[in-house]
Amino acid sequence: MNVSSGMKLARVFGVAVFLLVPFAADAAMYKPFEVSGWIPYWRAATGTADVLLNLGALTEVNPFVYTLKSDGTLLDNGKLDEEPWLTLRAEAKKKNIRFIPTVMTSNGELLHTLLSNTKTRIALEDRIADLVKEKGFDGIDIDFEGKKAATKDYFSTFLKGLYMRMGEKWVMCTIESRTPLEDRYHGVDTPPDAGIYANDLKAINKYCDRVRVMTYDQQGIDLKLAAQYASSSALYAPVGDPFWVEKVVKFMSKDISKKKIMIGVPTYGYEYDVTVYAGPEYVYDVLWTFNPGYALPIAAQYGITPMRNMAGEMYFTYVPSASSTTPVSLGGNSAQLAAAAASLIANSHNSNATFRMVTWPDHISVLGKVELAKRLGVRGISIFKLDGGQDPKIWIFLK
Repeated sequence: MNVSSGMKLARVFGVAVFLLVPFAADAAMYKPFEVSGWIPYWRAATGTADVLLNLGALTEVNPFVYTLKSDGTLLDNGKLDEEPWLTLRAEAKKKNIRFIPTVMTSNGELLHTLLSNTKTRIALEDRIADLVKEKGFDGIDIDFEGKKAATKDYFSTFLKGLYMRMGEKWVMCTIESRTPLEDRYHGVDTPPDAGIYANDLKAINKYCDRVRVMTYDQQGIDLKLAAQYASSSALYAPVGDPFWVEKVVKFMSKDISKKKIMIGVPTYGYEYDVTVYAGPEYVYDVLWTFNPGYALPIAAQYGITPMRNMAGEMYFTYVPSASSTTPVSLGGNSAQLAAAAASLIANSHNSNATFRMVTWPDHISVLGKVELAKRLGVRGISIFKLDGGQDPKIWIFLK
């Protein structure tokens, strides 16, 4: 038993058994700064191959494989009992790296139905705990998204029941970010129900050994930051701005211990169809997500040199050519040229114009999040996702 396990049992049974455990047991297994990463089942081959080559950079690996079915049972989309997972798990064990799969759903209706019913909730707690012990996993990562506010207390009860059933096994929780209301609704009326949430952060702090905060998919959620950038006519629709991440962590750490918080770090980007109006005013419509390998060939085709934006991510703008085989040359170092041209048209004709913008985090962005996490004093970072398609240079800094 390690110190963390002892403390966990002490919280459940009221016995301070952790005082009897030598500190060296904990120090030998867990690093002061933790780095975990999700490997999605839909890219199991490339993800595991990439992670195996860099396994020493991680404290924990999270196979993103289990989904919750409508009857409350679990579907193993990744076939964890087969290769390439078996090799990854064996190597992780050799290096004392936790192997903790994720159970995920974003079906709010299903979650409320299962968790609000005592019988089905207990059955789910038993099912997950039995799975972890039967398979010999180090724990489980609960990623229940899209919950209703009415489900909040039922979810807390579920976590409490699961926590008690897991014994020495880890209960990790992945939850949505929470932006301070004055920033989220800056310049607009705050809705009456704005402060009603689906997660009880104090309960999550009590029953989760680690809390991974999904500090990505930011886009326009922080209206205060968006207004600041808009005032200087700067484009702003980041995957995760460090300034926003810091706000989120400071806000949520009022109820969740920083020793448990893991900052979510994205490795994917977004492409937007951007409409600019006179002013200028930008409206961003998400087209899709992508790995860096998608963006760089487009930049090369159009003769564009990507630049780093104020959120610390790489980006460029362009106008798609009519023919995919005939590139339109915009000249070197022209990451903002399409946006500038569209703004000029909109202002000159008092109308609107459109262009594309792509933005994504690279290894420098990830390094910035590592430094931010250390400065804020949180437990570490959790990377979504490690599928072989992220910037390969991130491993240099993680190691």
